Amino acid sequence: MKPTMQKPTGAFVGASWIALMVGTLGFITGLWNAEMQLNEKGYYFTVLILGLFSSVSLQKAVRDRLEGVPVTGLYFSLAWIAVGASITLLVIGLWNASFTQSEKGFYAIAYLMSLYAAVAVQKNVRDLALFKEEDMAHEQEPAPDAKT
Repeated sequence: MKPTMQKPTGAFVGASWIALMVGTLGFITGLWNAEMQLNEKGYYFTVLILGLFSSVSLQKAVRDRLEGVPVTGLYFSLAWIAVGASITLLVIGLWNASFTQSEKGFYAIAYLMSLYAAVAVQKNVRDLALFKEEDMAHEQEPAPDAKT
């Protein structure tokens, strides 16, 4: 029995994009205004980019496997390792940073919110593309003959 998929609602799609923008822009704005050396800002920015890319890549690999699209074990493992590494690097950076606890909490929450939202946005993009393909396929089907 194949599970049926529902088209994501506009509210969920919008909330996902807003969460991604708020988390990512909040994290970047915090870096921009932080009183730290440029190399530290670069470290946190790079960890953010790695986290966003690896979380989307992992979501795609998981979804491909569910849909029967071949995904090598090596790629699947690397996607998990990259997500784990990005989170670990953020934790290590924040643990050793001379920030206040509230600043550390801000960066951690903005980071995790961004990763979660990136996965949700990727899922929505893929779901909407699938529904668009189905709609186009239905439009191209010949109309049934009208019998009188």
